[in-house]
Amino acid sequence: MSDKASFGDRIVAAGFAAGWTLVPLLPERPTAAVFRFLADRVHARRGKSVRRLESNLARVTGLEPGGRELRELTKAGIRSYFRYFHEIFRLPRMDRAELVRRTHVIGAEHIHDNVAAGRGVVLALPHMGNWDQAGAWLVSVGHPFTTVAERLRPESLFRRYVAFREGLGMEVLPLTGGDGHNFGILASRLRKGGVVCLPAERDLTKNGVEVRFFGAATKIPAGPALLAVQTGAALLPATVYFVGDDWGIHIHEELPVPAEGTRQEKVAVLAQGLADVFEKGISEHPEDWHMMQRLWLDDLDPR
Repeated sequence: MSDKASFGDRIVAAGFAAGWTLVPLLPERPTAAVFRFLADRVHARRGKSVRRLESNLARVTGLEPGGRELRELTKAGIRSYFRYFHEIFRLPRMDRAELVRRTHVIGAEHIHDNVAAGRGVVLALPHMGNWDQAGAWLVSVGHPFTTVAERLRPESLFRRYVAFREGLGMEVLPLTGGDGHNFGILASRLRKGGVVCLPAERDLTKNGVEVRFFGAATKIPAGPALLAVQTGAALLPATVYFVGDDWGIHIHEELPVPAEGTRQEKVAVLAQGLADVFEKGISEHPEDWHMMQRLWLDDLDPR
């Protein structure tokens, strides 16, 4: 890592530390307005991440690249992303009863019924809305869970993010740099009737499963599907979005493991099932899909 990158990483980490310290102490509406202002400034500068989000949203919606409607949707997407950060800084001190009251959930019974029957649950979700708030809701209604987090730079920021999520009641395993036993730990939690939540529309391991997603090929993580095949846990796709000043969560019906086929074939069927459900959820709330990276195979650098 270059000195310049290290300095930049330290600035980002300091910003997050200040956010978690200061934002909860300030009135909510003025700080929300500041985050919207910052979002609009970022959108106006049209940096790399903004252009990538716009390109991804063009695929998702079919809107004309460069058109006004797509620009407005991208602006709403950046505002949604900045809202996520504003909320996570306030989340540790938020009243849990209020959080539950303001969370509008469809299909919560799919989690409750399986857990009550002693069966593990794998919740697989795309990067939408405020997934940390959704996690806090899940813990607040009686389902602490295990998840896997991408390792951030610098290490101090990663540790702070882990501490933030553990403070909400999650068990957090590092995607890389751990003891290499993540899959075994997740499987153990599921076999004991626990809940696992995993981001599932962007492969970070280079070992993903190829699926069709909005009409083109991409790869999604094999983990959620493989855990369901190996442990018998219920695989439940979930989509998360904003509802006015509140939050929405849609827990979709279980994707059943195919009765026939090899393990690889079963995983492929389940992975495509996840992609299909994610398509529907993202199409309904495209402004809340925070995908600012290259996703489809034909967008990736051939190297």
